[in-house]
Amino acid sequence: MILAPSDTLAASFQQVRTQTIQLCAGLETEDYVVQPMPDASPAKWHLGHTTWFWETFVLQPNLPGYRVFHDEFSFVFNSYYETVGRRSLRTQRGNLSRPTVAEVFRYRTYVDEQMDRFLTDFSPDDTLTNLITLGIEHERQHQELLVTDIKYTLGHNPLFPPLEIPVEEHTPQSAATPVTVAEGVYTVGYQGDGFCFDNELGAHRTYLNTTTLSGTLVTNAEYLAFLEAGGYEQFQHWLSDGWAWVNANRVRSPLYWHPVDGQWQHYTFAGLQPIDPEAPVCHVSFYEADAYARWRGMRLPSEFEWETARLQGLPNTGQRWEWTGSAYLPYPGFATAPGAVGEYNGKFMSSQMVLRGASVATPPESIRPTYRNFFQPDKQWQYTGIRLAY
Repeated sequence: MILAPSDTLAASFQQVRTQTIQLCAGLETEDYVVQPMPDASPAKWHLGHTTWFWETFVLQPNLPGYRVFHDEFSFVFNSYYETVGRRSLRTQRGNLSRPTVAEVFRYRTYVDEQMDRFLTDFSPDDTLTNLITLGIEHERQHQELLVTDIKYTLGHNPLFPPLEIPVEEHTPQSAATPVTVAEGVYTVGYQGDGFCFDNELGAHRTYLNTTTLSGTLVTNAEYLAFLEAGGYEQFQHWLSDGWAWVNANRVRSPLYWHPVDGQWQHYTFAGLQPIDPEAPVCHVSFYEADAYARWRGMRLPSEFEWETARLQGLPNTGQRWEWTGSAYLPYPGFATAPGAVGEYNGKFMSSQMVLRGASVATPPESIRPTYRNFFQPDKQWQYTGIRLAY
């Protein structure tokens, strides 16, 4: 990694912390504490957890004389770091009325002030620069999760309340021609000097058959044709686990879709709105994406086909994370880092599928062709869509 000057790191830190708060500007106090499902953490928790990350991994080990804001906040805001110690269950985050929202904001202010002091006298070195950069990227990841978790909270409120938030959810796709990747051996994985996550490392060569990726994402109108053709009632299109998921959960449409007076509408941050037929379909699980592709007589691209096509001109719409047909697995030579940061990605390489690209909620600074997002195949609450391969 190329070392960033301390003033650049300080500016990036201040920017990312400000952006996180801006995403919450339209929330009422009650909105901060709701957890309608285990995957969707309360906004209050995201604000506390991202602050805890800076306190635990940067300030405590590196700022002499630093005193933690609250002795028990590590138990509340630790997400999954076994190395750090005990933590509250993920499913219980929405049951905690304390700390209050006001106290979490005071926590952020306290840690921000200490970080500003630390970065003012900071002398860049490889280890600390990498750690601070990881912290910035970690908070950017939580900005996207914050958006999707807020949407899930409001989208499951029967009032379907609108929210002013700096996210443009639905913009038209630009016309784009398909990209064909010729048969051959290609190098995949991150090879630059800037930041990447450890799961992108281990650049290696892989053989690809000739394949074509569609230039645009599947639209609402195209997906609606699958739905109206009985796609959710026909087992032939579904993987076994997907068919079981559809029936156990009575899934009959993408998340947030609602039939209203004979027409489909969906929840957005503008409230309940008619489906735009030309917009890319959104909030579909891997199971749904795979079933749709099979119904069309096509398939989802592998993550290596996607990355290679992207480097050959495939447009990254930046609107939807695109499900691939690839399981989330380590690259050759992958090794976890020592200590708590080694728990960041590697231990989740099981029962998850890779998504590529970016979404309307992804901070632009985080977008790159090698980024490997990953979720379990039944998850719908992220801004996920479909690109076909054939």
